Amino acid sequence: MSDKPYLTLQQVLKKYNLVHTGGHAKFIIQNGEVKVDGVVETRRGRKLYGGETISYLNQEVVVKDVN
Repeated sequence: MSDKPYLTLQQVLKKYNLVHTGGHAKFIIQNGEVKVDGVVETRRGRKLYGGETISYLNQEVVVKDVN
């Protein structure tokens, strides 16, 4: 088990303004519209530790500052 800080995929989508609400984040993740490092991710609780690339629509962000 890791004590390393992380954010969930749902939190990252909101933090980087890719969505405006948690409900919207849940919907697009469950519909397979979000990619993590180029792979479709359907788990909104996916732990991200930093350095991952998140893609949604034509937007792409690299996860930083998970503290």
